[in-house]
Amino acid sequence: MKRLFVIIMLFWNIFSGQCAEPADWANKARYAASNKELSQVVDTSRVVMMGNSITEFWEETHPDFFVAHHLVGRGIGGQVSSQMLARFRQDVLNLKPRVVVINCGTNDIAENNGPYDEDITMDNIVSMTELALDHGIRVVLSSVLPTDSFIWNQGVKDVVGKIKRLNERILGYCQEKHLPYIDYFSWMTANGTTMISDYTDDGVHPSPAGYDVMEVRLLEMLNKLNLYYNNQ
Repeated sequence: MKRLFVIIMLFWNIFSGQCAEPADWANKARYAASNKELSQVVDTSRVVMMGNSITEFWEETHPDFFVAHHLVGRGIGGQVSSQMLARFRQDVLNLKPRVVVINCGTNDIAENNGPYDEDITMDNIVSMTELALDHGIRVVLSSVLPTDSFIWNQGVKDVVGKIKRLNERILGYCQEKHLPYIDYFSWMTANGTTMISDYTDDGVHPSPAGYDVMEVRLLEMLNKLNLYYNNQ
């Protein structure tokens, strides 16, 4: 039910014709209380999961997984990369995690905040990465998940091509900077375009089985971070 509500709200926000942005456009208030509590607790194993509804629903679907592995969910449904960058200090830097895992781009491509510009999305990803690294936080970047359409904005063209090109740029950036990259895309598709039917209920968001697959890939990467960060 909550997923349906989020999708309806996405549709409303995009097509309602409202021109003025809300005062808290990045929704920094969403996790403010939780952030205040966490900032007072030292946890050297803390991992912040930064993302959109895919991350938000992940924690809701498998809360025990998040608790067991010191994961802090900071996903907000409908958000684009610029909103994540705007709240990055409150939801990531101030929590002083050991690692931040960033997953974004889906809603940029879906045009949730206007026309999609691949360069701007990539700039936002790079900015979040650089901010984290400058604060001594290890960064893991991940791919956009497969889909060929968005149920809340079916007018978006060339979805598959846009996802492929953005994923290639994220991977290329990781290779250039020697950063870890999780290729969820390849593990979630059988045809190179859409998510495997058992792994999704709506074509965009993972089902519990889809999150099972993502969790295996995530833990594999977290367990070998020292290969990238030289035991620092």
